[in-house]
Amino acid sequence: MDKQATRDAYGKALVELGKMHQDVVVLDADLSKSTKTADFAKAFPQRFINAGIAEQNMMGMAAGLAASGKVVFASSFAMFASGRAFEIVRNSLAYPRLNVKICATHAGITVGEDGGSHQSVEDIALMRSLPNMTVEVPADGSSARLALHALYDRPGPAYLRLGRPSVPTIYSADMDYQIGRAIELRSGKDATLIGCGIMVSRCLEAAEQLSRQGIELSVVDMHTIKPLDEEMIVRKARETGAILTAEEHSIIGGLGSAVCETVCAHYPVPVCRMGLNDVFGQSGSPEELMQYYGLTTVKIMENVQLLLKTR
Repeated sequence: MDKQATRDAYGKALVELGKMHQDVVVLDADLSKSTKTADFAKAFPQRFINAGIAEQNMMGMAAGLAASGKVVFASSFAMFASGRAFEIVRNSLAYPRLNVKICATHAGITVGEDGGSHQSVEDIALMRSLPNMTVEVPADGSSARLALHALYDRPGPAYLRLGRPSVPTIYSADMDYQIGRAIELRSGKDATLIGCGIMVSRCLEAAEQLSRQGIELSVVDMHTIKPLDEEMIVRKARETGAILTAEEHSIIGGLGSAVCETVCAHYPVPVCRMGLNDVFGQSGSPEELMQYYGLTTVKIMENVQLLLKTR
């Protein structure tokens, strides 16, 4: 199976957007080689600004450019884009609803050896709490590229969560990607797996293996955390009676919380949330960390078996 990091797809898609739209401006906080905005900087040096190691200032610059009619893509590591710059994002971007797309790479624990200080497992929770903010977490390179194009066409602030490691390619380049509409990748009657980002491919693997045991699972890619596709969640709750969520993020405030809020309000069913359980990350290789925190295909399968007993 082909693999591509979503950050790599982002870098290439930025160049595509730059060729198509003269109003695209890209900012980076001195990490352009890692965030892959270096590709845009090389192609369009007059529309690229290195703000230096000053994420708060970068968001302020982005606000000014957006207020002047530009469509701004501002990049840094997720820890800094969502955490260090939060107050500026809140007051200067979300509050006035300016057209700035925060494209944060190196999200989650798969940053690896950089450790807990650089592993953002709170960013989805922070960004989805902001009024006017769109939150996207693509599962592969194809959807990351299409998410970027879709965000250009969607006015207002947005947060695009991207990863460092290569992930399996799930979608074709011409897939139908719509912000706010989840994608059902597999249909089954026994339970529903709802994943985002790197966990979507692992949900698919788990569903495939459990089907050999006679357990048929639905798999949903909830690439948009906000606005959330509540219709899909409620429909799958009704059809299958149990839901497991999987995210490379804290189970507090992220995808799992969003799904629980929805089923609690509209159609209560048992929900198992997989993610980091109120802990920080630590140093280690990406796969070692995914194993340590239980974000694996095997653990999904084990949790599904337990979930089915609670129905």
